[in-house]
Amino acid sequence: MTHQDYTDVDKSEDIKVLHGMGYAQELERRMSRFSNFAISFSIICILSGGINSLGQATAGAGGAAIGIGWPLGCLVSAVFAIAMAQISSAYPTAGGLYHWGSILGNRGTGWLTAWFNLLGLITVLGAINVGTYYFFIGAFGTYLGITDSTTVQIIFLIILTGIQALVNHMGIGLTAKLTDFSGYLIFATAIALSVVCLASAKSFEFSRLFTFANYSGMPTPAADGSMTGSPVWPTSSSLWVFLLGLLLPIYTITGYDASAHTSEETVKAAHSVPRGMVSSVLWSAVFGYIMLCSFVLMLPSMDAAAAQGWNVFFWAMGEQVNPVVKNILYFLIFISQFLCGLATVTSVSRMIFAFARDKGLPGSSLLSKVSPQYRTPVAAIWTGATLAVLFVWGSNMVSIGDTPVYSVVVSCTVIFLFFSFAIPIALGFFAWGTPKWNRMGPWNLGEGMFKLFAILSILAMALIFIIGIQPPNEWALYITVGFLVVTALVWFGFERRRFQGPPIGDAVAKRAADIAAAEKAVGERG
Repeated sequence: MTHQDYTDVDKSEDIKVLHGMGYAQELERRMSRFSNFAISFSIICILSGGINSLGQATAGAGGAAIGIGWPLGCLVSAVFAIAMAQISSAYPTAGGLYHWGSILGNRGTGWLTAWFNLLGLITVLGAINVGTYYFFIGAFGTYLGITDSTTVQIIFLIILTGIQALVNHMGIGLTAKLTDFSGYLIFATAIALSVVCLASAKSFEFSRLFTFANYSGMPTPAADGSMTGSPVWPTSSSLWVFLLGLLLPIYTITGYDASAHTSEETVKAAHSVPRGMVSSVLWSAVFGYIMLCSFVLMLPSMDAAAAQGWNVFFWAMGEQVNPVVKNILYFLIFISQFLCGLATVTSVSRMIFAFARDKGLPGSSLLSKVSPQYRTPVAAIWTGATLAVLFVWGSNMVSIGDTPVYSVVVSCTVIFLFFSFAIPIALGFFAWGTPKWNRMGPWNLGEGMFKLFAILSILAMALIFIIGIQPPNEWALYITVGFLVVTALVWFGFERRRFQGPPIGDAVAKRAADIAAAEKAVGERG
């Protein structure tokens, strides 16, 4: 058989599994295993969150927030990814988390999972593109004569998000090619940035990577005239400021659920999706660690770096790196951040499509339509992009005390995203071995390992929630509780009677038989 023959057989088996879960193959199945990995790797994008959120670490516990905090925070994200990967192999559908929440629990838990995940994805798309905007202003604003303002920001976001939506509109083939390119670009740029940082370092003080400091509180003059402290975190204890620094890796290493959201467009999804989720987290963790450690070693002074707050990256690059090399790196980082947003639009739109397909959203009949020409959910793509821009615009309109609502809501949305990860994982812990879930998919760590990672995920969720509501984002607690109250009122007041959930009836029983047949066919082909 030719490679194309094998691919066609794989697609046929994927379609069987999808039909067994009650859905037709509407989206175009063209993504390879690498493409599925690349879309999650692109959304994680260590060149986006790893750079734009850098101040949370350097202006907190200093070098130890990178040398010790980064691997610890990445481990937290990896725990979720591994547990979710086990479920994704058994249930490879678009909008995966929503289906898992429904099948492993009930339509109510599925609906709750969907709203947590959808709210988080839309607002995180806005946050990613706002980060890209601030990076663009910091890198090129002076050269182009552009200064930061609310009007400039919104115009920039409309153009940027519009281009990302247009590319997604034109088909998964083009999107997959660009996210594949993004995967290679992130690897290459992260390596280049690491080499430049090490080459620009005046000395290698490796001890600073494991030296704890406490830079919380506003900058104040030290005895030698230097500034200590930072404008990022209010005065906190050393333990708390280290824990707050974990938000850098935890905020950065998320978005791997995109592999699940594109399941229906991936060949051999039950095999490729879990591998894409886990490998995107592991490679991001490793390359991010090398890159950020190199940056810390380049810093002329940890005290001076902390006093820079959120501007630490541009300050250090300006102080230490050749201007021409610096601008080349800035350009490559900007392109990587743009492609990060592009991949996020894909993830958002597939979640909207999947939820609307089961009539879970207003205007579901329109949002679930697939373009016959491009084989993409066009209305879902443009709706997600529009809502992300509106979120940012609305967030700029108000503030709470000295903290912008935008900053608080972004903290909330990360909580929402991880809640949407934790719900189906917890349900899976209790559902395994029952008629709801009695057979693992072909990617199988075993019952014992899954349950271990499920317990660790629940504990990690508690940690994320606690550090996510600390000052200056303490209003995140009230917003999260408020959202839960509103959600409960909508569900019990309206949706409980109307929303039927995914077609999981006989599909649950048929799924096991279909996966078994697919595994047998793969084994027969060797």
